[in-house]
Amino acid sequence: MKKVVLLLLFLPTITFSQQTINASIIYDNLQRDYILYVPAIYNANNPTPLVLNFHGKTGTANGQMWHGDFRAIADSANFIIVHPQGLLNSSGETHWNVGQSGTVIDDIGFVSSLIDSISTSYNINSNRIYSTGMSNGAYMSYRLACELSDRIAAIGPVAGSTITYMINNCNPIHPTPIIHIHGEADSSCIYLGKPTVESIPSIIDFWVNHNFCDTQAVLTQVPNINLFDSSVVEHYVWQNGFSGVDVEHYKIINGGHTWPGSLFPNNNGLTNYDINASTEIWRFFSKYDINGLIISTTASTEIEIRNNKLLKIVNVLGKKTKIEKNIPLFYIFDDGSVKKKIIIE
Repeated sequence: MKKVVLLLLFLPTITFSQQTINASIIYDNLQRDYILYVPAIYNANNPTPLVLNFHGKTGTANGQMWHGDFRAIADSANFIIVHPQGLLNSSGETHWNVGQSGTVIDDIGFVSSLIDSISTSYNINSNRIYSTGMSNGAYMSYRLACELSDRIAAIGPVAGSTITYMINNCNPIHPTPIIHIHGEADSSCIYLGKPTVESIPSIIDFWVNHNFCDTQAVLTQVPNINLFDSSVVEHYVWQNGFSGVDVEHYKIINGGHTWPGSLFPNNNGLTNYDINASTEIWRFFSKYDINGLIISTTASTEIEIRNNKLLKIVNVLGKKTKIEKNIPLFYIFDDGSVKKKIIIE
């Protein structure tokens, strides 16, 4: 059994001023660092959402805290942010293990243990844990959605993708809300993919089908409020998934490998200022917990009926399988219902 030791333990009080805390745990005999941001309005009597915010390859927790900044939003919306720090790969670069070569770091286990450690010091709402990140951190969010599905309610990847064999073996246990933000002129994480790395349309197709969303997106042209950033934004929404789950995509036309709206743009292409990625991601996260859309007692019957859990997918021979294209498959749910579906490529 892998041993986890909390090196710096901070006991919460009922209320306190906002805190930025540098802390560490020992996981798998390695020191794992992180930066925690706790808003002043945090109250230990109330279960509080947690947002995981992952840096990109060669990046740092501190850099991501500023580049993909959620702190002002947390101050008013009341959620805790954790900025984990990745370890070095075989090339000496800070990274997250998302299934690529050159690393054997158990980042999935680390993240799970990190959530446990934070939850011992703060009243974390275990149904409202979200993941976002930039580039390699976006890849990490997708891996968490696949492999830590029992803990992650929704994800918001920015300028990242997923490795093909990882998505081919992805079996989340619940409908998962996804908001993906990406520049179509991104030269670091190419929008249309490359060998062994999925295209963004392919990734979105996977989650739209996993969540049983409408296959036709609702497209809205985002107002071009900044005429000096040489880019515009298309907003796609695939609606009506099981448990009220949607998939959203902000496609930045002419946008680069950047975090839209950031006050600290990098040199990897154009940064769009028609949207703020952090604002849009939290707007999306705030609608969901791990059971799907957060609904009132007056919610529609349609959403209540669709609030069931996918147990397995089988082919025409009754053999358990994963999502495949161009063949009929049967989706079996925990309420006894079965839905036949063919994904046409």
